[in-house]
Amino acid sequence: MATRKVVAGRFLPVVAAGVGFLAGAVTARTAHHRITCSLGERLERLAQATEEARRTTALAHQHRLHWELLSKAMDPGNAALLEVLDTYSPPVPQETQRQFLYANAMYTSMVFNYRMGVLSREQFHGSVRGMFQNAVCRAYWRATAHHRETLDASSEEAELGKLVDGLLQQLEESDTDKWWVVGELPPETPPDAA
Repeated sequence: MATRKVVAGRFLPVVAAGVGFLAGAVTARTAHHRITCSLGERLERLAQATEEARRTTALAHQHRLHWELLSKAMDPGNAALLEVLDTYSPPVPQETQRQFLYANAMYTSMVFNYRMGVLSREQFHGSVRGMFQNAVCRAYWRATAHHRETLDASSEEAELGKLVDGLLQQLEESDTDKWWVVGELPPETPPDAA
């Protein structure tokens, strides 16, 4: 019996050391797994942020190019350029075309600001409501209805166009002078329901 106690006493520290080593290895493996998962999540968030920054930069570039092209056509010295953009039915005088191009630039600016997250959907709706207090802007919208018919119905631009169509109809049917309260913001359509 004494021999068993001596032998057990010699192996007990070795067993305890083995259990301690195993527990340390499991702890280290768990910590490594947490760090790896955390780094993976961080890399994924960084990739998403990079893609969003790229998209915003591309939108800003597109907006700037759109404005430069419209500015050239609106310049009275470049009257010949108006002919390139004359897709109105019925045709409109050059001065009206310039006004329509400017209305387009205003509207497009609101769309880009919405797409970049500068304007919320509610702010976009309010901005457009103010824009359509102007008769030229309303005439522009009606004259370009056939342009919007060519849009992919599921696109964000088509969805915003429908929102504006509804708002313009509500403004025209309203019998109040308080235009800023006319036009209820419709619920947002889920992307896969369009």
